[in-house]
Amino acid sequence: MQYAALPWRVNGGELEILLITTLKTRRWIVPKGWPIEALSPRECAAREALEEAGVSGSIGAKPIGSFRYFKRRKDGDTVPCKVDVFALEVTTQRRSWAEKRAREFRWCTLEEALASVGEPGLRQVIAAFAETRRLEVH
Repeated sequence: MQYAALPWRVNGGELEILLITTLKTRRWIVPKGWPIEALSPRECAAREALEEAGVSGSIGAKPIGSFRYFKRRKDGDTVPCKVDVFALEVTTQRRSWAEKRAREFRWCTLEEALASVGEPGLRQVIAAFAETRRLEVH
């Protein structure tokens, strides 16, 4: 089990999603990580967003969705993982953070995010979230 944050903002009236690269394969993803003892799932997701992308804000109380993927371990083995994703409305982006030099990051339009993310389950979570945001705006 892992927990992820889907960092988002509205810029010029348009939804934007913050993506980061993985450390080794440089694929575009959202901040995610393993459970941390004494932290709730949403607090884990918020901490990953701060450490991996330098962002903080208002994180949802419940996951907006989940996806499954195979995590490659350092020993080369792969393990199946389920990732619960929490929406994080970004209010602050730091100039410096723990993994800034280790990863690339970029704010994307919905279309750019969907085209950049290779993980089908994560794409579905992003698309479903964008649809709920669209319904709230109209």
